[in-house]
Amino acid sequence: MDGSPASAAHQSPWMPFESRRRARDAKREAVLRTAVQLFLEQGYHGTTLNDVAERLNITKPALYNYFRGKDEILYECWAIGQERVDDCIAEIDSGGGTGLTKLRKLIVRYAEVMTTDYGKSLVRFDVRDLTEHNRKIVRTAKKKIDRAFRAYITDGIADGSIRPCDIKLSAFAIAGSLNWIGHWYQPRGALPAEEIAKEFAIRLTEGLAAKQLRKKAGKPPASVKRVRGGTR
Repeated sequence: MDGSPASAAHQSPWMPFESRRRARDAKREAVLRTAVQLFLEQGYHGTTLNDVAERLNITKPALYNYFRGKDEILYECWAIGQERVDDCIAEIDSGGGTGLTKLRKLIVRYAEVMTTDYGKSLVRFDVRDLTEHNRKIVRTAKKKIDRAFRAYITDGIADGSIRPCDIKLSAFAIAGSLNWIGHWYQPRGALPAEEIAKEFAIRLTEGLAAKQLRKKAGKPPASVKRVRGGTR
């Protein structure tokens, strides 16, 4: 047998570090995908870690290799959904366009996120089930989303693409309508997620668009780059 170091390394039963890390990340993501599906199907309190482990065909103790408890899994599901919204806002902010254009882009992307399992995590679960530290993070993130809607409406009023209105009330009305998608959307419904998102962008801005732009209200907004995919 060749006793050289190269041969010994080749025969090692342990994977290289990068391979082990990728395998761990993939397993962690599988836990999150499975857990969020169960949380949405059965409710957070109606789902146990045993349920998650059973669906993954692993033991419950194996879950603790990736998460310390069920509330941490819940928070991570929320965090993935929030990250996707944050990415959308960052991309829209870095681009051009009128306030109305940016508002419509955010409505489209936010609506699409709301049709995914992780997006639904933003509105379907109770923040009181999280630790106090994580509750503060969630509340701060919600304020950031509200500020984005208000900022685009404010920009639109300033540039003339949106007629003068109550900025706070308008932002609340839009966000509330979009958040409700996370409660009623079904992947096998009559309309695909993309069509629902475009329709919401039109309907939620019809009354806000300045008079000279209302004729264009029926035109879907230009899409921004898709955020990474997720389960629906």
